[in-house]
Amino acid sequence: MNGFARLNLALGGACALALVLAAAFGETAMTGAQWAEAFVDPTSGPADVLWRIRAPRALCALTVGAALGLGGAVMQGLLRNPLAEPGVLGVSAGGGAAAALAIVLGLAAVPGAVELAAVVGAGLVALALLAFVSRVPSPAGLILFGVALSALGGAATSLVFNLAPTPLAGAEVMAWLMGSVENRGWTEVLWIAVPAAAAAGLAHACGPGLRALALGEDTARTLGLPLERLRVTALLAASLAAGAAVAVAGAIGFVGLVAPHLVRRFVRDDPARIWAPSALAGGLILVVADLAVRVIPTEQELKLGVLTALVGAPLFALIAARAARSWRS
Repeated sequence: MNGFARLNLALGGACALALVLAAAFGETAMTGAQWAEAFVDPTSGPADVLWRIRAPRALCALTVGAALGLGGAVMQGLLRNPLAEPGVLGVSAGGGAAAALAIVLGLAAVPGAVELAAVVGAGLVALALLAFVSRVPSPAGLILFGVALSALGGAATSLVFNLAPTPLAGAEVMAWLMGSVENRGWTEVLWIAVPAAAAAGLAHACGPGLRALALGEDTARTLGLPLERLRVTALLAASLAAGAAVAVAGAIGFVGLVAPHLVRRFVRDDPARIWAPSALAGGLILVVADLAVRVIPTEQELKLGVLTALVGAPLFALIAARAARSWRS
């Protein structure tokens, strides 16, 4: 078994262990007898806690984190920038703005309406990015355009929040923007699993192209790499993953940035192989973070996006400092 397979196996095992811990622990720990009852009697109280509350929530956290980690790995490979993630290009901001608008319009009572709005918003930003990259095939230009779209999405969200007709609607928007997988069920797991799987297929397809692109655009063109097709495929993968994650869990930052850096040295900076362990690392991060917000003794449960920001922001500063030193040298 080679090192890459061992890495994925180790991360997969860690994810499985984290899922078991997330199902076992919470505000109230389940005893061994209750665990047995949950598997034997599907109508029992422990079965409801395990299969209707904890299991879908943990799986939702796993798949959302995996989507974010995958999207971050693809964007860092496409832009050849260790500080890139889908949020940089405004995909998350577009999905968040559309979700906030749906909440303010009273569509939260319609099953799947907010999630669909977030996917549409993220999709519109993705289309804008694809239109831009077809005219200006420059990584630096794409980053600047993405930053502008992200700022526009943030401003639109603030406007929606400011014009919320009732304090309750404003509170719902704020809760969405802080990010959480609380009260998520099997429907939400399906919402994120299908597009995440599609994004994984696209990431696998563009992996060899990203490996060639790491040698430089001129070298990649010499090797016959269709750069335009590669950019479209990579953008679709990252946008699909990030849009689905925002649709299910709201705004959760830094996972897509940090996860690839945790596994980068184990795959020797190979953009073609980093996306799979990055997805597993992202899923592991979010399952552990969600377990932490459930067991930390606070009067009101912390939001998942708040915890990831508190931990991720210092890591981002560390990564940025290291990148700056490498650029100076």
